[in-house]
Amino acid sequence: MQAWRVHENGEPGAVMRREEVAVPEPGPGQVLLKVRAANVNFPDALLARGRYQIRPPLPFTPGVELCGETGDGRRVVTTAALPHGGFAAYAVADAAGLLPAPDVLDDAEAAALHIGYQTGWFGLHRRAALRAGETLLVHAAAGGVGSAAVQLGKAATATVIGVAGGPAKAATARALGCDLVIDRHSEDVVAAVKAATGGRGADVVYDPVGGEAYRQSAKCVAFEGRIVVVGFASGTVPAPSLHHALVKNYTILGLHWGLYAQRDPAAVLDCHRALTALAEQGAVKPLVAERVPFAGAADAVQRVADGTTTGRLVVLPEGVRA
Repeated sequence: MQAWRVHENGEPGAVMRREEVAVPEPGPGQVLLKVRAANVNFPDALLARGRYQIRPPLPFTPGVELCGETGDGRRVVTTAALPHGGFAAYAVADAAGLLPAPDVLDDAEAAALHIGYQTGWFGLHRRAALRAGETLLVHAAAGGVGSAAVQLGKAATATVIGVAGGPAKAATARALGCDLVIDRHSEDVVAAVKAATGGRGADVVYDPVGGEAYRQSAKCVAFEGRIVVVGFASGTVPAPSLHHALVKNYTILGLHWGLYAQRDPAAVLDCHRALTALAEQGAVKPLVAERVPFAGAADAVQRVADGTTTGRLVVLPEGVRA
């Protein structure tokens, strides 16, 4: 079968190689899946660079999130069991982690529903307890992770402020339904948030960026607000001032979705049911910006790594159109 593999760590565009390999053998408790679509995630870039918290043995196939088909013909979404990821004709996954793909979503959309939306749902509802009518600030609102948070915030009837970089990404954030969009390239994020909230600030901040975005978050979070730390796409891990959190009465919340998959799989299943219901209602729909031919997988991961994309890039196996 055809697969993209990483033999040495480095930039995805340089180290991902397309090869002919044997179909992988699933281990105990695992299943073999025919890949229907594989979503590109920022962790795929980190895996290629050797900077992710999980380091599979070399060589490995990236592609941590996919829509696949079981041997009995069921369409499922899941995370791949590395080293046999989704950028291949076949992938391996843990049988316990298989979730039914929503009928209302095509393969590419279903592949993009899982990690980003689960992260958003747990971050906004379980960690931050977002309430109807509150103000939600989403950094990188036009990206794959941010766009999911925007949709989930709107579904929860929050007022959503999106931060995006540049006119094109700002337009995408508006199309997603943000009540206000701030272009961080041309506007002062902190001043704009305070102006929009009458000086109060945002009740919940969703931050997958880190670095300067976190500094802005701390300056414009409301009294008793909550900052949800989701990731560090900027490449800079901030060092929060606990003194500032104390004098301003806000909460800093971490969100690592993979821990729920390990420690509370029933909650993951409940979340998937909730997301499926929202998809059926039309309240959420993954923003698939590009369905990438299999030959373009390495370039797609590199573009996500470089932060030049909006929405989701989804890689399709050869001969598949979704």
